[in-house]
Amino acid sequence: MREHILWGTACSLFAATLMATAQQAAAPPELTIDWSRTAFESKTTPTLQVVVNPMLLRGAPMHDGSFAALKLLGADYVRYVPWLPYPKQAVAELEPPTRDKTSWNFKYIDPTLEDFMNATAGHSVVMNFSTMPAWLWKTDKPVTYPDDPNQSYWSYTQGTELRDPTMKEAADYYARLLSWYEKGGLTDENGKWHESGHHYKFAYWELLNEIDFEHRWTPEAYTKFYDAVTAAMLKVDPDIKFMAVASAKPSAHGAMYEYFLNPKNHAPGARLDFLTYHFYASPPESEPFEAMQYTFFDQADGFLNTVRYVEQIKHRLSPTTKTDLNELGVILPEDNKSNSIPGYKAKPEPKEYWNLAAAMYAYIYIEAAKLGVDVTGESQLVGYPTQYPSVSMMNYNTSEPNARFWVLKLLKDNFGPGDRLVNTAERNHEIEIQAFVTPHGKKILAINKRSTPHTVHLPANAKAESVTYVAPSTGDKQPAKKQLTTGSIELEPFEVAVIAIQ
Repeated sequence: MREHILWGTACSLFAATLMATAQQAAAPPELTIDWSRTAFESKTTPTLQVVVNPMLLRGAPMHDGSFAALKLLGADYVRYVPWLPYPKQAVAELEPPTRDKTSWNFKYIDPTLEDFMNATAGHSVVMNFSTMPAWLWKTDKPVTYPDDPNQSYWSYTQGTELRDPTMKEAADYYARLLSWYEKGGLTDENGKWHESGHHYKFAYWELLNEIDFEHRWTPEAYTKFYDAVTAAMLKVDPDIKFMAVASAKPSAHGAMYEYFLNPKNHAPGARLDFLTYHFYASPPESEPFEAMQYTFFDQADGFLNTVRYVEQIKHRLSPTTKTDLNELGVILPEDNKSNSIPGYKAKPEPKEYWNLAAAMYAYIYIEAAKLGVDVTGESQLVGYPTQYPSVSMMNYNTSEPNARFWVLKLLKDNFGPGDRLVNTAERNHEIEIQAFVTPHGKKILAINKRSTPHTVHLPANAKAESVTYVAPSTGDKQPAKKQLTTGSIELEPFEVAVIAIQ
């Protein structure tokens, strides 16, 4: 009897082994790539935005390193935003004109813009003087501003109704701004010429920023504003193109898209060149860093669903309009305290935070390319305590580019419009992998979305030559590169890697 039991047990074990072997043999490989099948053709350009703040002023600790990094990057569609916390650095006419005088003054505006234009020479830029003079708006009392141009002041943007319902005042302000920078100067409200000496050529101008927050524009008012301002600016530069809306919360801005993107709601001849909107991952204040790897990518997926929703509206109403997702990043809860509480000493960003935020941007880049988005703009070049430190692409302690910058450069140097995204299937959902056929050969973009290492086993039709990567081990240094001799690649936590295929 005992022999029969042992024999039966052995047979059962043998059968189980055969079944497991058969199942393993039948299981599909973790990664498959069909280089012959194009899933999507990319139109997507990776880039960034530069928000004006005191650290970008000449002589400031972060000035030289930041503009050197911007020049090194060599990106197109770089968005430049003189913004509301620093009125003297953002508004060229702070007082309303009278018959006797005007207050046009570029003393605190021009130097940083000149350095920006020098750093981006040969590349397209997107100008956005998003902060309008407060006197253009109806307010209970005149809006004040600090005498110190470097003092942050978050209450300058007030009012929800322009004092001139025709919007000619606002249109003239922006036409004069454009003239100052492109035509060598401007003629003020009293007919006096002010010489600038500037003869720049801007490819794009974006009209305002986060209009769902700043001045709370209605669809009807913003559309009227857009038509009036673009018509005035086209008289200065007939070639300039425009970007519009810049929604802070696009998922809640559907009425704006439905109205603004409908050509029937615009003046004859109005051009709708680009639609823009934003996304920042925002973890709860009490969330530990270990959980953020899930929060960031879950929120990114939610935003990508919004992109599908917005793009469907756009393709239905204005299919020739392009899309620029020109603020993509993360805002940690500490930033709001740092910005608003005087003297608050913010906790430093967690170790490997910069790599996680960079990996999220690379993930959005892949998915945006699949959705036909034209531009993905990472936010922002320079942040520091009191000015959204967790959004910075520069190490605000050393003035060196951090992992967020280097991942952008890795993408910009390897991928762009015209690339073919070929059929790629990956069974490990802890990582994101997409194969590309580029003018410079076959490449694979691999992203580790998790805080643990992962191994990528390449299929036989993807023989790796080298890998260039940004990971915790590279710190704030340029992407590292190594040659490969096997078909397996070890990804560090939150690593972003470009694998060159033979």
